[in-house]
Amino acid sequence: MLVNGIPRVTVRLKPDEPHIVEIIDQRKLPWAFEIAQLRSVDEVAVAIRDMWVRGAGCIGATAGYGMWLAAIEAMRDPDYLIGIKLGARKLLQTRPTAVNLARAVERQLDVLRRAKTPEQALGLVRTTAEAIAEEDIEACDAIGSHGLKLIEEITMRKCGAVVNVLTHCNAGWLAFVDIGSATAPIYAAHEAGISIHVWVDETRPRNQGSRLTAWELAQQGVPHTVIADNTGGHLMQHGLVDLVITGADRVTRRGDVANKIGTYLKALAAKDNGVPFYVALPSSTFDWKMSDGVAEIPIELRGGEELSEIEGRLADGRLGAVRLFPDISPVANYAFDVTPARLVTGFITERGVCAADEVALRGLFPGN
Repeated sequence: MLVNGIPRVTVRLKPDEPHIVEIIDQRKLPWAFEIAQLRSVDEVAVAIRDMWVRGAGCIGATAGYGMWLAAIEAMRDPDYLIGIKLGARKLLQTRPTAVNLARAVERQLDVLRRAKTPEQALGLVRTTAEAIAEEDIEACDAIGSHGLKLIEEITMRKCGAVVNVLTHCNAGWLAFVDIGSATAPIYAAHEAGISIHVWVDETRPRNQGSRLTAWELAQQGVPHTVIADNTGGHLMQHGLVDLVITGADRVTRRGDVANKIGTYLKALAAKDNGVPFYVALPSSTFDWKMSDGVAEIPIELRGGEELSEIEGRLADGRLGAVRLFPDISPVANYAFDVTPARLVTGFITERGVCAADEVALRGLFPGN
């Protein structure tokens, strides 16, 4: 996607210096666009844990590249497999909810088991890291094509009037390597000339909607409006939302969805008002081992400072953080919630659109 008119991806190996992983430092957006360079698996772990990168696909691809750096470092150890496994452990401990991270690390470990020499292992890990990133882009592109059909149906019913889509958090290209999941159909519709407008939830406490989704939509020239998190239900009651599309960090085999905290409330409001609620995701986000999302999906509890403080541009132009409530008040900062499958209209995947139930999912992804 474009940043100031220049095509960018969220994570890649630095050209001509493949021992360096380049990422977009999302902590700095929307105030500044900066590329951070990661030179070790420890630095990759920090970038994932402290949300320099975030979003299921982007985390997975970054972890894949992190394993490449772990393999480089392990070449200095007498037993390179032990060194790589230590690197894998560091990465796996960073973010528990998003399944793409664990899947990328496990995929790299599987590749290593097939290597006969350290040199072969090094080559296989790099090739696999680049494949994980490329597959992420291809999946998001396909999600856009399949989701576009849903938006085309709505614009036909509305005789070409504006299609209003509500999003939550950021499942845009910043959350993947490129294009995004929830935003992929939106970008496809915009490119097709469909009149589309996006309601962008601010998504407290880290404001990934107002800081990231709004920024990237503006970069692509997509009409949008930032709203407070609690506004979605009101808009639905008054017929101002035609479609809700969110992303996901983990989806069970029966269709329960873990996503940014507040997604469950949007799904409840959509159900009550007859608004279609779709979840856009690549197949790498499905967890076929889990069934009951509410009972089984680990929910990350993050530091209270994310909720008690907020960063922004001050009146004098400087960036700064302000305290939002008294220090004496305790904080519970749950990062995700689970939306039961019964509230989900369907999934938009790289293989097509299907209902949110195990039979439909296994029909679309047989063998899992």
